[in-house]
Amino acid sequence: MALINRDPFSALSRLDSTFDEVIRQSFGPRAQHFVPGVDMATDGADVVVSMELPGVRPEDVDIEIAEGRLTVSGERKDTVDAERGRLLVRELRYGSFRRTFQLPDGVNAERVDASFDHGVLRIRVRDVTRPVERPRKIAIRSGSGGDVKQIEGEARVNERSGKVK
Repeated sequence: MALINRDPFSALSRLDSTFDEVIRQSFGPRAQHFVPGVDMATDGADVVVSMELPGVRPEDVDIEIAEGRLTVSGERKDTVDAERGRLLVRELRYGSFRRTFQLPDGVNAERVDASFDHGVLRIRVRDVTRPVERPRKIAIRSGSGGDVKQIEGEARVNERSGKVK
């Protein structure tokens, strides 16, 4: 009688691989959404939004301003040719994307410019930030006969009596 040596873990491994393949085929790209990364920074009075869109053509991107919102949408198209061979690993994300940003009051399309270079979309919104004023100390005079001055923004001292109020 022949003795058959079975490894229960190899059967589980095959089952796991088969299950993963069924899920990938059933849900495929719909289960994985492409969400482009964004950096937002000030440049003087302007705000610049930089969005990573590698593999996306500029004609596949739409920029729209409506109801005080800036919306960038488009599609990163799948480049895998199914006829060339079987896909072994799929980590790149494909599909439609949409990012929306709230704009300050009064911003319209005339104040927005966009450029696309080396897979990075740059959107400049002009004149939306105001320069930050440096803090200034304001002297406060008392009506009760003594000058009161503020020290480090935390306490007030009566100059006549020297008492902290």
